[in-house]
Amino acid sequence: MICFYELALLKSPLNLLTYQSKDKIKIGTKVQVSLRGRKTLTKAVVIKKVEKPSFKCVDISIIDKEFYDEKMIETAKFISAYYVCSIGEALSLYISYGQYSNDSKEKLNKDFAEVKLSQIQEKSFDFCQNNKTALLFSSTGSGKTEIYIKAIQEKLKQNKQAVMLMPEISLTPQMQKRLEKVFGEQIAIWHSKITKKKKEKILEDLANGKINLIAGARSALFLPYPDLGLIIVDEEHDESYKADMKPRINAKDLSIYMGAKFDIQVILGSATPSLSSYTKIPTIRNKNTFFDTTKSISYDESYLGINDIILNKIEKTISKGEQVIVFLPTRANFKYQICSDCGKSLECPFCSVALSLHKNAKALRCHYCNYTQAISDKCPSCETGIIKNFRLGTAEVQLILKEYFTEKCVEKLDRDTVKTDKQLREVLQNFNTNKIDILVGTQMLSKGHDYHNVTLAVVLGIDSVLNMTSYKSREKALSLCLQIAGRSGRKGKGEVLVQTKNKDFFSQYLQNNNYEEFLDEELKSRQNMYPPYVRLARVAFSHKNAFLAQEQLEKYVNIFKNLNTDIELIGFGESKIFKIANKYRYELLLRSSDIKALLNVLHSIDCSFASVDMDTLY
Repeated sequence: MICFYELALLKSPLNLLTYQSKDKIKIGTKVQVSLRGRKTLTKAVVIKKVEKPSFKCVDISIIDKEFYDEKMIETAKFISAYYVCSIGEALSLYISYGQYSNDSKEKLNKDFAEVKLSQIQEKSFDFCQNNKTALLFSSTGSGKTEIYIKAIQEKLKQNKQAVMLMPEISLTPQMQKRLEKVFGEQIAIWHSKITKKKKEKILEDLANGKINLIAGARSALFLPYPDLGLIIVDEEHDESYKADMKPRINAKDLSIYMGAKFDIQVILGSATPSLSSYTKIPTIRNKNTFFDTTKSISYDESYLGINDIILNKIEKTISKGEQVIVFLPTRANFKYQICSDCGKSLECPFCSVALSLHKNAKALRCHYCNYTQAISDKCPSCETGIIKNFRLGTAEVQLILKEYFTEKCVEKLDRDTVKTDKQLREVLQNFNTNKIDILVGTQMLSKGHDYHNVTLAVVLGIDSVLNMTSYKSREKALSLCLQIAGRSGRKGKGEVLVQTKNKDFFSQYLQNNNYEEFLDEELKSRQNMYPPYVRLARVAFSHKNAFLAQEQLEKYVNIFKNLNTDIELIGFGESKIFKIANKYRYELLLRSSDIKALLNVLHSIDCSFASVDMDTLY
């Protein structure tokens, strides 16, 4: 008897296709099929058994021994619907269940060493246990990790698995050692730098029960867990949880979805939580820090760069045998426009975001509403300052400091310097054993490292973040500042020096760690314009032929302008970076409080070189 099945082609944007087979095939099985015009077979997944169609079907060529379970398929269908991609593209995120059997799980020791929590930590732990999804809003150094560990132990005692998601740059040797000390061989670390052989061993151990805890980056969410009971999303505010390639999922949001759908406990944690989580998820606040620290924050309102004020503070610190970290938002030479007097960027009068410089058009443009104005020489805010372009990078800062502190060791910690796990371990080991006096770096500096001898943190270029062309610019700038500030004075006294022309903004919230107050204020300012009140979706048209890309943009601009719905077309034109990999890029931005109507419109786009970024961060 011939059976007919709808298949999702892995990594393909095509919709479900119908094939036939003489064999009965279980839903979720991985198969291989021939696709017209292709010499090699295409991998696919059986999604649904269907009646005989009116058209002729091709045979399924190979039935593999791998499969995707019901939860994977359900989640892939959600990803396909919400993030606007095919089910095959969504399923490609997952690693299938392989040939490893989990019928004979090993009985492992579940008698873990007791985690001693303080009274405040215990209260936070109980809150997380009493709420299926909870946000742990805990200041840097307040002991979130101990709460995570106890929550993991509870699930492992019930013979369930746990996954602890972290931004990849937070997967530090320190964190690995800490978890291995408690969970021994039951834990595995999962990220992009792990070898194929190592990954295969982890998958085998996960299937047979040797491993019950995975600590990893975004991709760790998509492993074949026999019985997942807990998802922890540490540094939940971090933008690396959002994929920058199709399907453009947000692993944090998916964790919340999976928790609700499949009865999985979810704990989100951050010292600077995102506004969306803070407003939507049951939250417990913990300001107490594990170590008694006193922290002074000072400001340097001079021009961007290393100056005498900074050099003197660094010299004073390292002369006492203490260490310094110097932070820049990006490793490259970043560039932004800012007033030399008042430090304000040129802002859109309609959207409260910085205008973007378009050199070719000799104009400043808003990427939210398309407002355009001529490039101004004089600052419109103070009418006295001159609008200037500024540049600075980690390599330049390192060079300046090396020339000044010739007897001291100045090293870099960024993606140019640290490309492997081994290199990261080496730099951190040298810093923690005082072989490095000054460490210059990017966001890598802010993530989960315990620098016990750092007593001065210098923050440079933070105005470039504050003046980004994004509705999240204030949130991101303050969050970064607080994260870096948390690295100084982990034990004892610490000092933070912030170089900014926007002292009023930062001092209002930094001095007493008033991030809560900031979130409440920010919420008011976003009303009716930005998330969490509305949804934003960016549609990009990218093609080697600029005319074709622009033609499709104009086509959909005309369509969306005439929609009789609650969907607003709030901006369109050239992308901020107009050309990437020889492709010209145009984009439009849609806004709506009606999620169903917005998704219907996004799914109606019929253009092979269009990509949708639902819940865009920019």
